[in-house]
Amino acid sequence: MKMAHSRTASTARRGRVLPDDACPNCGTMMLEKRGRLRLPVNGEEISVPSAQFLDCPKCGEIVLRLQDSKRLHQDAIAIYRKRHGLLSANEIRVIREQFGLTQANLARLLRLGANTVSRWESGRNVQTAAMDILLRLIRDLPGSVDYLRSQAA
Repeated sequence: MKMAHSRTASTARRGRVLPDDACPNCGTMMLEKRGRLRLPVNGEEISVPSAQFLDCPKCGEIVLRLQDSKRLHQDAIAIYRKRHGLLSANEIRVIREQFGLTQANLARLLRLGANTVSRWESGRNVQTAAMDILLRLIRDLPGSVDYLRSQAA
């Protein structure tokens, strides 16, 4: 599976410019399809049932446009979270907002990298099971945010 990008590198070798929807492998016009694709998340193969992609009818090459690749990744993470009973991206955002925290504030309290919470909330990354438990403790135990603030000082 390849991600669609500028054709200059692959077409320069052949000396021709291909249309955007042409197969980078054989040059045949690709067909837009929906189907099952697999993507690894935290070392586990996740099957996304209705991924959108371009498929070459001649050689079978599969190409993802940038927006399709992003959607596949987000859908795979959502499936992974559901399968493992982890908080959703929206649930993490609600917890953070419930305590009036910015993404950077929450990251500091949890001793994480500055953009980690942003990636969780946007569906670009998934939290570990340990971080999920900590987020639930923050949500469910009064005073936990104050305690974390005292420890972060």
